[in-house]
Amino acid sequence: MHIHILGICGTFMGGLAAIAREAGHKVTGCDANVYPPMSDQLRALGIELIEGYGADQMRLAPDVFVIGNVVTRARPQDFALFEAILDAGADYTSGPQWLFDHVLKHQHVLAVAGTHGKTTTSAMLAWILEAAGLQPGFLIGGVPMNFGISARRGAGKFFVIEADEYDTALFDKRSKFVHYRPRTAILNNLEMDHADIFADLAAIETQFHHLVRTVPGKGRLVVNARDEALQRVLKRGCWSEVVRFGALREEPGALRARGEPHAFDVLRGSMKIGRVDWPLLGEHNQANALAAIGAAEHVGVSAEVAAAALGRFENARRRMERVGEVGGIKVYDDFAHHPTAIRATIGGLRQRVGLERVLAVFEPRSNTMKLGTMKAQLPWSLEEADLSFCLQGNYGWDAREALAPMGASALVADKVEALAAAVVAAARPGDHVLVMSNGSFGGIHAKLLEGLKKKFEQ
Repeated sequence: MHIHILGICGTFMGGLAAIAREAGHKVTGCDANVYPPMSDQLRALGIELIEGYGADQMRLAPDVFVIGNVVTRARPQDFALFEAILDAGADYTSGPQWLFDHVLKHQHVLAVAGTHGKTTTSAMLAWILEAAGLQPGFLIGGVPMNFGISARRGAGKFFVIEADEYDTALFDKRSKFVHYRPRTAILNNLEMDHADIFADLAAIETQFHHLVRTVPGKGRLVVNARDEALQRVLKRGCWSEVVRFGALREEPGALRARGEPHAFDVLRGSMKIGRVDWPLLGEHNQANALAAIGAAEHVGVSAEVAAAALGRFENARRRMERVGEVGGIKVYDDFAHHPTAIRATIGGLRQRVGLERVLAVFEPRSNTMKLGTMKAQLPWSLEEADLSFCLQGNYGWDAREALAPMGASALVADKVEALAAAVVAAARPGDHVLVMSNGSFGGIHAKLLEGLKKKFEQ
């Protein structure tokens, strides 16, 4: 089969392309910005990439066009290829639907859903299954450092997928995860997000319940016991086994942790069933570990084996990834972009560094943050940082006004260069500079390291 993917350089569609090529299909694709590292990875697999969405790509005559959710009809001239597909009556489908029809249909799918932690928990789960010898396939929205790739077909019957609640395509506004039909599903947490497509939290809860409806009676839901929104989802109806994790006190059958986030016992009720010793930070990662252990157990991996595997887990890139150190100042990169994730990430670093200074550098880049939906939560999300630095983009709201309650501990700049210069000027030996964004942030990491070198290594 020849598939031509519109929006091929996105994380999900790029992973789908790699899996399709590995499965023996001919794959071509296009995107508005064909750029490394995804472009290099795809070309190395023998995938032809085309810049833009020109209608002349109809000449490729694939068996099916796979349409990414980047494609819209708001400006038809920007996606002339899709207009040509419609005019010609050519066969097209969405990425999630193609993935189910050609990869997932005969697999035991383990899906990881939640507002936060999907990439990290999916990486944990895939690594646990790999360490247990199950050779899983996976498609993850980041690059797990244990594997060095974000997607593979796998050799066994198990497939781990990061189950995103964002919509599928312009012609299918259901959440992506509705297409995956998992037998094992982690429901990690649930908060308001994606304000560009969801009116409120109740709308997202409805999509999560659609996912619950697809899990078979012999399947398993691994559910965060502390999350009230998820409890509301289950009250709408649940037909599968439920394993709860993260309970604050002993609860029959539930998984919980005893100890510090970097070294803790895994308990079921009052019984110790495993122990995790690892370098990861924060209670959020402790919860992610419990979720992954509960899911792996459903496919026959004991908690003891899973916990031991997590001791060798290296996380995904851009998850508290240290990108450099200059003059005794450590610079980290993290994907956090939602206020709750920002707070958890800073809190995890704070637990490790104690009284040493944490400088938080962030841009409100996600669609939800650009809309200003959660701007009032930013001071709360940043309160454990000693200093905070924010980029003022074209958001339609004033970051200086939103951060005014923080007084002199927060600084806002209009350009990346000015923001980096302010961080460099404030930094002192022993500081930890935590950069948070779900994008490239204008190359600020390199600008910070270069600026610090000029300041401290003259």
